[in-house]
Amino acid sequence: MTQGELGYCAAELRRHDRPRFLTALFAPRCRREDLFALYAFNLEIAKTLETVSEKMLGRMRLQWWRETIAGIYEGNPRQHEVALALAKAIANHGLPRENFEALIEARESDLEEAPPADLAALAAYAEASAGTLVALAARILVAGGADAPARAVGTTQGLAGLLLALPFRLRHGRIDLPADRLAEAGLGLVALRERRAAGAAAIVRDVAAHARQTLAEARARRREMPRAALPALLVSVPAERQLGRLQRAGYDPFDSTLGRPDPLLPLALSWAHWRGRY
Repeated sequence: MTQGELGYCAAELRRHDRPRFLTALFAPRCRREDLFALYAFNLEIAKTLETVSEKMLGRMRLQWWRETIAGIYEGNPRQHEVALALAKAIANHGLPRENFEALIEARESDLEEAPPADLAALAAYAEASAGTLVALAARILVAGGADAPARAVGTTQGLAGLLLALPFRLRHGRIDLPADRLAEAGLGLVALRERRAAGAAAIVRDVAAHARQTLAEARARRREMPRAALPALLVSVPAERQLGRLQRAGYDPFDSTLGRPDPLLPLALSWAHWRGRY
C-alpha cells in the first residue's frame, strides 16, 4: 500500500502513529477505514500537548474537538477530514458518545503541570486514554466488544508508550511518573530534563512492572475476546516490545536506543496475528 493509495486518516497514522497503523492493516477491509478514523481522532487530540505554546490554546483545541463530537452525534459533523470519517465510523458501529468525551477529558490532564499522584492515578490515565481507545476499536471489529480485556490491553500500551515518550513529553513540561515516587527520590522537572535523575530508573521499572502485570491479567481473559477483535488488541505487541527495550536499557528512559524504530515490529505483529494471540 503506497502513500498515494491511502486516505487522509490512514496517511496521518502511517506518518505519526506507525504501530496503530500496522495493527489496523490486520482488520477486514470493511472495518479498516473506521479504525483509521478512530485512531486519527486519537492522534488529533493526543498531539495537543506538543502543538500549543499555552495551556489555554490547548484547552481551546480540545474544546473544538468536544464540540465536533457533539456535532457528530447531533447529525451535523464539521467539514474536517477526520471528523467526517469519524462520523461514519460512529454511525456504522453505534460507538458511545461518552467514550469520546472520556478520551478528550483524559487529554486535558496532559495540560496540567502536576504529575499523577501515584501509580494508581497514572494507570487510571492510561486506561482512560489508551484503554478507552482499544475498547472502541474492539467495538468496531465486534458488536459489543469485550470491554474489560480491551481496556487492560490498552492500559498496558498506554503505560509503555508514556515511559518511552518521557523525554519528549518532559520537553513540553509534562512528567508522566507518580508524584509520590518522584518526591521520595527528590526529582522534579528540571532534574529530569537535565538527566540528573539517578532515581528515575527505579520508578520507570516499577511502572513497567505494573504494565506487564496488567497485560498478564488481560491475557488471562483471552477466552472472553472473539478472534475478530484481535486487530484491536495487537497493540499489546509493540507495548511488550517497548517494555523489553526499556528493560535492556536498564530502565533508563533517556537511553538513546529507545528512540530508534523497531524494524521487526511488522514481523512480530504478523506472527501474533497468525497465532491468534495478543
